[in-house]
Amino acid sequence: GLVCGGLMLIPYARSDAISGFFRFCGRRGAGRFQHAQGVQGHTSMSSHVLLTHQTRYRYDRPVFLGPQTIRLRPSRSARTPVRAYALRVDPAECQQSWQQDEFGNQVAEVVFAERGTHFDITVRLEADLSPRNAFDFTLTPEARYWAPPVALDAVSPAGSAPLQRQQQAAQQQQAGVAMFASRSGLYSLDEEAALSAYRATPAAGPYLHAFLADWVKKASCDTLDMLVALNRALAGHIGYQVRREPGIWSPEETLARETGSCRDSAWLMIAVLRHLGFAARFVSGYLLQSSRTAEGEETLTCDLHAWAEAFLPGAGWVGFDTTSGLLTAQGHLPLAATPAPEQAAPVSGVLDQCNATFDVSMQ
Repeated sequence: GLVCGGLMLIPYARSDAISGFFRFCGRRGAGRFQHAQGVQGHTSMSSHVLLTHQTRYRYDRPVFLGPQTIRLRPSRSARTPVRAYALRVDPAECQQSWQQDEFGNQVAEVVFAERGTHFDITVRLEADLSPRNAFDFTLTPEARYWAPPVALDAVSPAGSAPLQRQQQAAQQQQAGVAMFASRSGLYSLDEEAALSAYRATPAAGPYLHAFLADWVKKASCDTLDMLVALNRALAGHIGYQVRREPGIWSPEETLARETGSCRDSAWLMIAVLRHLGFAARFVSGYLLQSSRTAEGEETLTCDLHAWAEAFLPGAGWVGFDTTSGLLTAQGHLPLAATPAPEQAAPVSGVLDQCNATFDVSMQ
């Protein structure tokens, strides 16, 4: 069981996180379900899938549940169409309202009037997983080519960009490509102001500094090519592991260990992107993907997952899954996108001091 502190943010929010992506992200086979049934009652390879996600908390005594925030509704901007959605909370004797938080996420605020010994959350949704091209976007001409911020140029020998980068930049300018003159090298002043929360960049420790120094020397000047290569490089460098304990490792710790969960590698990717001059945010959501059972039957699995998104002029927010090294596609269904991971916890709130247990299932 989990020992929950009295009326404190996030023993309970952390227990929520454990029941969500903090514990289960990336677990293969955590939830399995079939494609929607065809009209003749046989399993159809329809792209529509039905998902039921249940989270159940049990307390060792009646406790007062303070206001609870639930972040388990797909984003309106999700590229995967959601045909139907329903959220049920038990005990049913509660006040529930939908709001939009400061980051544009749809969140349910739940208030209970009585003490209780349990708290159950059930999400049911239907999604259309029709294949889509993850590269179906166009960057503005000014954003197609990239150069590191001045502070990172100093990382290179003699305080200047490598010769290859200088030659590439000269060729692009001769071809009539206008480079952005804003401070980030990518965004206008208005965009920089609007994206300021997603560009906050703590100082790099020695491991992150070394990674950035090496990357700047060899990175392509083509923005998209560079980002695709960076995502693949981190996926190859950071071994995947399931971490059941709460919390997120710092980018420095993840690089030092050369391993981490999906949330750890996503947060590392965000730190690297911000140091390279990009606005980046943390995303928690569902990952639905095809697999085969031991009997060879094709099925779908669903996990709570985490990935990074970068804001690219002309394209908007583009997702990068550092667990697979791929861009996000139809199987990535975002639930919350925030500047920092703790702001995207699936459930957060307060409650009395107690011993709590939980269970999660997906079908």
